[in-house]
Amino acid sequence: QVSLVEYGGGLVQAGGSLRLSCAASGSTFSSYAMGWFRRAPGKEREFVATISLSGSTTDYADSVKGRFTISRDNAQNTVYLQMNSLKPEDTAVYYCAANLHFPTGQAGEYDYWGQGTQVTVSS
Repeated sequence: QVSLVEYGGGLVQAGGSLRLSCAASGSTFSSYAMGWFRRAPGKEREFVATISLSGSTTDYADSVKGRFTISRDNAQNTVYLQMNSLKPEDTAVYYCAANLHFPTGQAGEYDYWGQGTQVTVSS
């Protein structure tokens, strides 16, 4: 079992940047593929980015490609989401998630979730 805690959310102006972190504990972090999802007010949860166990494979939602970068440090048991050129429509609660299988954008494949961190982008 793994516990996940997200950090780094906040308020930023459009065009700005934020870096989210997700710290894992309780199990072997390098055994888990990781993902970032988000839920905007009044909307369903959506996939943002995912990364493989080693970090060699990543995938992104079309809405964030070229602006967001997912990475991981297995020595630090942490996955990151660097968010650049932020837009008001990126405003959401961001969640990290872990699964024992493979990097995927399917939320149902993830076994463990963090509590989320709020990102607000002002126009």
